Amino acid sequence: MFSRACEYAIKIMIYIAGNEQEGRRTGVKEISDAINSPEAFSAKILQQLVKNGLLSSYKGPTGGFELSPNKKIKLVDIVKAIDGNKLMESCVLGLENCSGENPCPVHFKFIEIRDQLNETLLSTEIRDPELITKGIGLT
Repeated sequence: MFSRACEYAIKIMIYIAGNEQEGRRTGVKEISDAINSPEAFSAKILQQLVKNGLLSSYKGPTGGFELSPNKKIKLVDIVKAIDGNKLMESCVLGLENCSGENPCPVHFKFIEIRDQLNETLLSTEIRDPELITKGIGLT
């Protein structure tokens, strides 16, 4: 349902949130090892997350990444930063002219699923302790 980059981005954010609870920043190598992702791919995703204001990046001996302070980051923010609104707006079959007036064969069934997914993405915050606890074994 999500792109591979988006899946990794969610894992990255959960991993960083867990480290944030321990009061430490996380480096690219540690992140890529923890989520079993190529380091260059992880770095590219991290750049997008920083660019979209979801992460802060610091250089130096105590450097690394941390969640943007004082910001409630929801799963929907991560999905939009990496995949855009495509999942929430486009036809599940990829048809350009699909709409309520001109529905594809699965339009109305998918709308219900999409609404449920959207509600979950909107209501789940990345700093949620339950999400972090369950996300520890990411690989």
